[in-house]
Amino acid sequence: MKRHSLVIGGTGGIGSAFARSVARAGHVVSVIGRRLPSEAEPIPHVRYYAADLSCAQRLGAVLTEILRRSGKLSSLIFFQRFRGEEDPWVGEMEISLTATKNTIERLTDDFSRTDERSIVVVSSIASRFIVEEQPVGYHVAKAGLNQMVRYYAVALGPKGIRVNSVSPGTVLKEGSSPLSKRIIPLGRMGRSEDVVRAVEFLCSPQASFITGQEIIVDGGLSLRSQESVARELALQAVAR
Repeated sequence: MKRHSLVIGGTGGIGSAFARSVARAGHVVSVIGRRLPSEAEPIPHVRYYAADLSCAQRLGAVLTEILRRSGKLSSLIFFQRFRGEEDPWVGEMEISLTATKNTIERLTDDFSRTDERSIVVVSSIASRFIVEEQPVGYHVAKAGLNQMVRYYAVALGPKGIRVNSVSPGTVLKEGSSPLSKRIIPLGRMGRSEDVVRAVEFLCSPQASFITGQEIIVDGGLSLRSQESVARELALQAVAR
């Protein structure tokens, strides 16, 4: 039986990269996004569904349709984030927290009995640190997601469902400042595939005894003290 992965927020960015990767590996892949991708964007062998995650009724109907068409789940992965123009506090709570809770609780009994059963939530380093360009709701939502992961790891463990999170650092775009690379212990900026590989690992049998954990994917940057980073940046600025 093929593995069925459901990706929430997979029509762009890292979510799309993950959907493409697991589709190449032979998974049946269902993707829920705010809107369907344009004709130039779809990934072969992936089915797309449009849903407003803040509408529980519409989301529930889409989940029912996905299960009818593609069968029970092996993996459920959350990449979504709030990108609307409404109140950012309300939007972050609805899209990041409430939609994740509603989806997990709707699908608890819809995982395959024969495959590895895994839920992975993509959070952010902003769950621990302050990212000044993001609003307070973003930080609170990401911290809440990590606590939600721990809660459901305990609650769903008896069902054999593992629940973990991945927290990227400053991501993951080409053209980032070379200066940033110098303060990251691994000496380079992160890439989308770095996050994808961490998520794939947590969904795989290799992680069969791991649950309730957070993997930070930032090249070791969060291990450095703010004072050390600031001192190094100041010295580099003087040297230039």
